[in-house]
Amino acid sequence: YIMAEKSLYIYKIQPVRQEMVTGGRTSEEDHIVGEHSSYLERLTKQGVVLLAGRTLTNDYAGFGIIIFSAESQQAAEKIVRNDPAVAQRVMRAELYPFRAGLVGQPIPPAE
Repeated sequence: YIMAEKSLYIYKIQPVRQEMVTGGRTSEEDHIVGEHSSYLERLTKQGVVLLAGRTLTNDYAGFGIIIFSAESQQAAEKIVRNDPAVAQRVMRAELYPFRAGLVGQPIPPAE
C-alpha cells in the first residue's frame, strides 16, 4: 500500500568494478554489499522499498533494481545516496521516477 502523497521511484545499480560479478568480490566489497543488503532490508521493513533484486546474469549488462516510495525527488535522491554500496562507490546508481501500470499478486521472496 502506497500513501497518496508519496511517489514511486526506481533505482538501477551496477557494479563499478565489473570483475566484482565475473571474478568475485574483494573482502571490502563483500562487507559493503552486506551493508547494502541490510540497508535495503531496513527500508523494506519500514515500508519504503517495495521490491529489490538483481538479474541472474554476471556480464556487463547485469543490474540490480530497487522500487521504492518517497515524498519527493530530493527524498528519493537521499535514499539512493545513503545506500552504502552507492556511497562507498562499489555500485553506481541511476534514479528514475516511476508509475506502476499494472500490479499483480505479491512476489514470494527468494529463499
